[in-house]
Amino acid sequence: MATKSKISPDLSAHLARLQSQFRGLNPNDPSSWPALPRNLLAAAVALLVVVILWFVWLNNSDAELEADRAQEVTLRADYQKKVAQAVNLDALKKQREQVLQYVTQLEKQLPSKAEMDALLSDINQAGLGRSLQFDLFRPGQVVVRDYYAELPIAVRVTGSYHDIGAFASDIANLSRIVTLNNLSIVPGKDGALSMDATAKTFRYLDQDEIEAQRKAAAPKGAKK
Repeated sequence: MATKSKISPDLSAHLARLQSQFRGLNPNDPSSWPALPRNLLAAAVALLVVVILWFVWLNNSDAELEADRAQEVTLRADYQKKVAQAVNLDALKKQREQVLQYVTQLEKQLPSKAEMDALLSDINQAGLGRSLQFDLFRPGQVVVRDYYAELPIAVRVTGSYHDIGAFASDIANLSRIVTLNNLSIVPGKDGALSMDATAKTFRYLDQDEIEAQRKAAAPKGAKK
C-alpha cells in the first residue's frame, strides 16, 4: 500500500519565504527587488546578451567565410595564371626579344632632324632618276606627335605611267620610312600623266621637342 510523501515543515517554510520574494514586485524598479528575483533577472539578462552576441558572431563569421572563399577563388586563378606564365617564360622571353629587334629595325628607319635634308634629296633624286618632272615639291609644316615628328611634302610629278609607278616603288624602298598619301593621277600633255600626292616622312624628336612634349603632358601647377 503506497504511502503519501510528506514535506517537512522547515522546507515548506523555506519555499514560502522564496515565493514571498516574488510578490508585489515593482517592474519599474528592479533594484528594489529582493535578492532572489533580482539575481534571476540579472542572470536572464546576461544569458540574453550572450545569446545575442553569439548570433552576431555567427553572422560575422559567415560573412568572413564567404569573403575568404571568394579570395581563395581569386588567388587560385592568379596562381594558375602565374604558373602558366612560368611554364611559357622562355617562349615569352624569345618573343620579347623578337619584338625588340623589330622595334629597333623600325627605329633605324626614322631619320634624325639633321638627316631630314638628305632624305628630301633622296625623294627628289628618286623622281629625277625615273625621268619625272617635278612641278611641285613643297615641304609642309612639321607635325609633332607623342614620340615622333611628321613632315608632309606636297608633290606633283609629270611623266609616263610606268615611270610614275617605278617612282612610287622607289619611294617605298627607301632606307627611311616615306609614305605616299592622297594620290591623284590625271592625264597631262602629250599623253603624259600628272600625279599629285602628299609624301609623309617621319623622324625622331630632338631633345628640345621631347622637353616640350613633357611640359605639355605635365599636369598644370605641377612642380618642375
